[in-house]
Order: sequence, then C-alpha cells, then structure tokens
Amino acid sequence: MLRRFILLLLLIPTLAFAQMVPPTVAARAWLLLDVGSGQVLTAEKPDERIEPASLTKLMTAYLTFAAIKNKTITLDQVVPVSEKAWKISGSKMFIEPNMPVTVKELIHGMIIQSGNDACIALSEAIAGSEENFVQLMNKEAARLGLKNTHFENSTGLPAPTHLASVRDLATLSAAIIRDFPDFYPIYSIKEYTYNKIRQPNRNRLLSLDPTVDGLKTGHTESAGYCLISSAKRNDRRLISVVVGTTSDNVRAQESQKLLNWGYLAFDSAKVYSANQAVSDFRVWKGAENSVKVGVLSDLVLSLPKGDAEKLKTNIVTPPDLIAPITKGQKIASVQLSIDGKTIGEYPLVALDEVQEAGWFGRLWDAIRLWFKNL
Repeated sequence: MLRRFILLLLLIPTLAFAQMVPPTVAARAWLLLDVGSGQVLTAEKPDERIEPASLTKLMTAYLTFAAIKNKTITLDQVVPVSEKAWKISGSKMFIEPNMPVTVKELIHGMIIQSGNDACIALSEAIAGSEENFVQLMNKEAARLGLKNTHFENSTGLPAPTHLASVRDLATLSAAIIRDFPDFYPIYSIKEYTYNKIRQPNRNRLLSLDPTVDGLKTGHTESAGYCLISSAKRNDRRLISVVVGTTSDNVRAQESQKLLNWGYLAFDSAKVYSANQAVSDFRVWKGAENSVKVGVLSDLVLSLPKGDAEKLKTNIVTPPDLIAPITKGQKIASVQLSIDGKTIGEYPLVALDEVQEAGWFGRLWDAIRLWFKNL
C-alpha cells in the first residue's frame, strides 16, 4: 500500500505536463526515448559528451552477452580472479583470487552490485586483458552508431577521454533490450549476495515503480549521480537517461518525472503492422506483374495525446520498377503528416521477391516501356 501511495505522489507533479510541455529536470543532461518508435520525446544536451561513470557497464554487459551467445565463454565457466580485478577501486562484488567465481555470478555482480572487480574479471576472460576488451568496446560503439562515445576502461572509473552522451547511452540501452532479451531480466533483480555480502540494486525505481525493470545507476564525484531507467506500461517501453544530478534521491525523482510525463503526454499509434500490404506497384520484366509493399516490422509512432486520429499518410510513388526485386528492398516511402505538417517519412519495402521473366517477357515489357516513356 505504501509503495502505491508513493507512486501516486510521484505521478501528481507530472499531470501538468500532459499538454506536451516537457518537465524541467534537475540534471546536467537528459533524454527520454520511446523504444518502440525510436523517437526522442524530450532531451537536454543530448549529444554533449559527459562522464558516464558506471553507466559504462552497459557496454561491458553487452559484449559479455554477445560472447556468451557466440560461445566464447559460458555461464558456468569458472573465471580466474587477477590481482588487478581483486584490487580495483570503487564499487565491488568482492571476488577473491582463491575463491572460484563463474561468469553467471560475475554478470550478477556487475549488473546488480555494479562491481568494478566483476567487470575486470569478465573483460580479461573475454579478451585476455582489459586493454584488449576496451578496444572491443570502442569497436562495438562504432558499430552501434554511438558517435559521441569513447571508452578507456570497462568499469566507468574516471579517465580523461572516457566519455559518452545521453543519446548514445539510450541507444545502447535499447540495444541490450532488443538484442539480449534473455539477459535483460537481470536488471530488475533488487539485490544479490556474493561472498556472504548482500548488496542492493542502487536503482531506487525498482522498488518505487512496478513498471520499471531496469537499467543502471552510475556515480562518481565528477559525474554526479546518474540513472538510466526503463519502464513498460501497456506494451509501451520508455527509456530515460538522467546524468549529473546531486543525489541518489534526485536522480530517481527526476527519472520518474520523465517517465511519467512520457506516458501521460503521448499515445502510441501503430501506423502499419509487420508484413501488412500497404500498396502494390507494377513490376516490369518480372515473373510477376506487381509487388506488394509494406514494412517488415511494426511501424509505431509516439504522438501527442489526441493526435493519432489526425494522422494522414501519403505514399510516394516510385519510378518504374524493373525485376528482379528482393524481399526487403526499398520500393517507395510513406509521408506522415498531422494538420498538414509532415512529421516523418518512412521506407516501404517489397514484401516478396519478384524474379526476372523469361526472355520473351523481358523483351515484351521493354517494348511496352519504350512506348510508355515516349
């Protein structure tokens, strides 16, 4: 009952923002992302390079999950604890050189207890050394399009060029949820015990808001208090990134404010369903005379409350289509508008392949095209 009361109190301040006025956030930078649509709903200094502190561990986790998926390491594999891992400063899960520890335990220590020692041990198990692992981190950051991110370590301890942006951190968070759904539930575990030491998850929202199921806290004296929160309500997932606040309590309060505003101020509107035939177009020189177009995954948008009913679509017709056409090939685009104002343009792709016609069909269509384009 107390938890529900606290949640209600947190909701009340956000009601004033339901008319699309973004909340004021007491932080250095922030961003609110709608995962389903990929839209940024509000942001402050989204591309400014900031110190990510332990939010860095999201990339360490991403590469660890990938290594397990690729069978480089296994969950039950015992990992040796180096002196570097044992003596690392900052938050720890308290692994020891003479105590066996598995990859699974290290993952829990890294995520729930924010153990720097767990990060070092995992990076050494995967890449041989933390230095080698950091190279993998930066390579993966480039692949994911994290344009303002550069890592110097696997833990988030301060370093001159160890930097990221809230936009990049939101992108990385969404990638973890998308690419590793089997591991994501670990981020909602509220406490973990290792070496007879019980430590709570520092993400307060896990206890305050039942819809929050992740993601990661961070703190250093220079970075301030940081929090990436992810919540799911009625099949909509939002991710808030808040960095540079003054306390643990403030980062939780401001993150909750952003999440609540995002759910209150916007509706989710499905424009097209995956593999839904939106239109079809004439195909020349093909075994089939037409091809159906649509989207291969649901096209979902976050729209201001009440605007979903005003959404208009306009399909931009492609030039003459010549076979062969592959499934997934971009064919056309759809322009979306509200009250005459364009809000986005999205590709429409072929839902099936169209192979070339025989020589006679190609010749006949070539003649017809010649007359058509005279």
